[in-house]
Amino acid sequence: MENFDFDLRSIQEARDLARSGEAAAKKIAQFSEEQIDRILKSMAKAGEEHALCLGEMASEETGFGKAMDKAYKNHAASTLLYEEIKDMKTRGILAEDTVNKTIDVAEPVGLVMGIVPSTNPTSTVFFKSMVAVKSGNAIVFSPHPSAAKCTLKAAEIMRDAAIAAGAPEGIIGCVTMPSMGSTNELMKCKEVSVIIATGGPAMVKAAYSAGKPAIGVGAGNSPAYIEKTADVKQAVKTIIASKTFDYGTICASEQSIICEESNEAEVLAELKSQGGYFMTKEETDKVCGLLFKNGYTMNAKFVGRSPQVIAQAAGIEIPMDTKVLIGRQEGVGQGYPLSFEKLTTVLGFYTVKDCHEACDLSIRLLQNGIGHTMSIHTQDRDMVLKFAAKPASRILVNTGGSQGGTGISTGLPISFTLGCGTCGGSSVSENVSPKHLLNVKKVAFGLKDCSTIAADDETFTWKEKAGTNSCSPADFVASFVKKEGTTANSCQGSCDDNEKLAALVKEIVLAMKGQ
Repeated sequence: MENFDFDLRSIQEARDLARSGEAAAKKIAQFSEEQIDRILKSMAKAGEEHALCLGEMASEETGFGKAMDKAYKNHAASTLLYEEIKDMKTRGILAEDTVNKTIDVAEPVGLVMGIVPSTNPTSTVFFKSMVAVKSGNAIVFSPHPSAAKCTLKAAEIMRDAAIAAGAPEGIIGCVTMPSMGSTNELMKCKEVSVIIATGGPAMVKAAYSAGKPAIGVGAGNSPAYIEKTADVKQAVKTIIASKTFDYGTICASEQSIICEESNEAEVLAELKSQGGYFMTKEETDKVCGLLFKNGYTMNAKFVGRSPQVIAQAAGIEIPMDTKVLIGRQEGVGQGYPLSFEKLTTVLGFYTVKDCHEACDLSIRLLQNGIGHTMSIHTQDRDMVLKFAAKPASRILVNTGGSQGGTGISTGLPISFTLGCGTCGGSSVSENVSPKHLLNVKKVAFGLKDCSTIAADDETFTWKEKAGTNSCSPADFVASFVKKEGTTANSCQGSCDDNEKLAALVKEIVLAMKGQ
């Protein structure tokens, strides 16, 4: 194909991968649970062995985040994920209801297409490969162009480990020449059964517009509320650990801190003592000028960066041990840039009078990342339940957004694809797991005699009135129209129109009676 242009070669490659993946999907669909586990175990082992080198590769290629934190994400998406899902039932009969006589039978969906973001380019490949294979599917990836090399390498590692353990050729594929053409080809080709899209809003929207089932997850804008009963020192420690993890590239990471007037002084003191640098109004404006472009779209140049890199570019001086930059905000939306999502080491800061104001502010902040995640730090369980009503699919309590939302520090399923629910434009609200890549067929045995189903139904009373109903459908319509006509007549004080209407109704009634 040397004489063909790049985009044409890219599209042809996508078609070849899709055909190969579909063939592999048909083969692995017949594998036993033991065969699947053997393959998964091999993939998890390979993922662990390459976690650090891929972390370094991803950090170097994209410029985002920290190599060691990316290595931990790779570890979570391989070893920790395997331990979590290894005993999950995804083959054959999933459940049987002996009372209602139904049986749930698992069926793989087929070939999955995975769209991979540049912020988590290797851990997302590990995660989607593992959950796809666990469900008995094949998967083909479309990498982000700015992370193509590390994404391809991660896919190759998963593929080779899977095939070495008995998986069919084509089980895991990845486009080597990423282009819009190849991505569109995969999204719309008949071989792909479902799309899992993790990325920017435009890509997620494109996935949902492809005309086939899709699991797309949107942007977050998580507020972290430090309520008056919170252990402030621990809360600040947790928030900073989350926001500095891979320099804030996880979409569930905190974007703003909310405290109350009653604990503001303590929160400020803890933030400053634990590495938070409070920017002046002028410094905040300079930093915001770098973080956003075209309104409030994140500038990729400053995504996943250290505070030192951002401060230097903004021309402001900060202490060497600074971990996060913090800018006070007085509102949300237009004119308050830090009220929007920032996948980097910068936080907005708000002080409210009480929990009621915190509630209102949280809802307004979540509008710019609705349905995703928020966190609360408190010792008051009732307060937790009140905030559970907020428009977020994950309400995290006394934990970090990055680690908690992905299930690393909570009991949520370990996942790098976090649903946002219908309010966030997502088809799922949960952390995506192997169960989302299964068709669950229902086997249902008959419980009632179909030939006497109405007669046997004691709650169906119309059978006793059959043939005795004095009101025919035509009479019912006529009586309704007559009533309406009477009302209109009394209101208008004129009967001309009603007489015409009554005559028309009479004609209709006669026609219905066949006269």
